Amino acid sequence: MKTSELDYQFDPSLIATTPAQPRDDARLMLVERSNGSITHHRVRDLPQFLRSGDMLMLNRTSVLRARVHLHELRRDRSTEGLFLEPVAAASPYFDSRGVVWRMLLREAKRYAPNDRLFLLDHTGRRTDDSLVLLARDDDAFIVRMEAGSAGGDVATVLERSGLTPLPPYILRARKQATLTVNDDIDRREYQTIYADSAARGSVAAPTAGLHFTQELLATLAAQGVASSDIILDVGAGTFKPIDVDDLADHAMHSERFCVPAHTLHMLAEVAASRARRESRLIAVGTTSVRACESIPNDRLNQQDALIAHTRILISPGHQFRFTDGLLTNFHLPRSTLLALVGAFMGMELMHEAYAIAVRERYRFYSFGDAMLIV
Repeated sequence: MKTSELDYQFDPSLIATTPAQPRDDARLMLVERSNGSITHHRVRDLPQFLRSGDMLMLNRTSVLRARVHLHELRRDRSTEGLFLEPVAAASPYFDSRGVVWRMLLREAKRYAPNDRLFLLDHTGRRTDDSLVLLARDDDAFIVRMEAGSAGGDVATVLERSGLTPLPPYILRARKQATLTVNDDIDRREYQTIYADSAARGSVAAPTAGLHFTQELLATLAAQGVASSDIILDVGAGTFKPIDVDDLADHAMHSERFCVPAHTLHMLAEVAASRARRESRLIAVGTTSVRACESIPNDRLNQQDALIAHTRILISPGHQFRFTDGLLTNFHLPRSTLLALVGAFMGMELMHEAYAIAVRERYRFYSFGDAMLIV
């Protein structure tokens, strides 16, 4: 398909700079694929639209404090970095301890391999945690984290000194609105309430899950809506716009995912009985869809967890194997996320829904409102 088919008229003033309070007070657009109806609600109304036996698929990944302020002593200069992902096992720089990462560096041309940069804490004070630039890698650097006297792995070091990796469009919108938010607040809000703190591997949140409260999940569970879980570590590539004319030419980013054995077995049952099942699998977010749709059929009945990487690009024409419903936010034009949504609900209905969302002034993107597609 042509990338231009993923365009829509957008008003930048609709970018949400902070989340709804409480979380489930966000608006909810309900789209029914069977008849094309579009109605307007709140996320707290979800119990009206889900039924006993339905299954929520939750991505329990946890957001790494991946944005860092850095200082180079030798030339007394500062910059900012964003940790992207651990280097792959096939890389000559791979380290089994997980301390070697790809990183984006502001004003990268000013820096070179072997430069050492020290992390600054939240007050701007230089710490003894540092990283060494090992090599350039396209628009990024390969870096090795070296913990200081307090020790710890990358996630631990970043918990001490890192900042919440909010998407660039939120930071720009805040700057234009002269809005300042304390990072401790962002850290709390840019994390799902069910995130697994031991699975700190994402540099962006699975944002559809940000709408849930403990009370809402309890209400859904009480009416017989179950939940299962996967982990897909969301990479910065999720925000990368498509800059080619044909979607098929887009270089898809890679993301690590883990599917526990109990989830694999549940999905095997879904695949075997889907045609006669009345209950539905409701994916919470596009990341949950990507993980499920990336599972090879011959791995559904294995006895241990599946750990793999995916570069799957879901676009119109894709045959969904598991997903019966999708809870998702409103996405960027010309994005792979929008292509996935268009594949699930149909391009014509998607464009209608987005035109209505703009007209009705729904809040867009990571901290924005939600859409339930059934």
